[in-house]
Amino acid sequence: MLGALALPMLSATAASAAPVASAVRASSCSSLPPLPYEVHAKAVTIRSKATTKSTAVGVLYKSHRFSVAKKSGNWLYITDKTTGVKGWVSGTYVFRDVRMCLD
Repeated sequence: MLGALALPMLSATAASAAPVASAVRASSCSSLPPLPYEVHAKAVTIRSKATTKSTAVGVLYKSHRFSVAKKSGNWLYITDKTTGVKGWVSGTYVFRDVRMCLD
């Protein structure tokens, strides 16, 4: 058969099979801190208020990671730990990293 994958047959006796209950469990995802946000555009402007008409106070470039202190609609209030600049960025151009939890 073309494209078929052949896997060896394994037989396990009751004495050699590891019990499922003894498997090591990873910690729960809810106990882990949230992952950072990341800029996914070429650049995003940090603004003094949550509006495009407000004064620009800084710029974040692609792949820059940061944490968010609060949200207002689609705007995120951040502190850039690299420069210390605080302000608002549009949520349109940034995304939060995600982790998959298999609890």
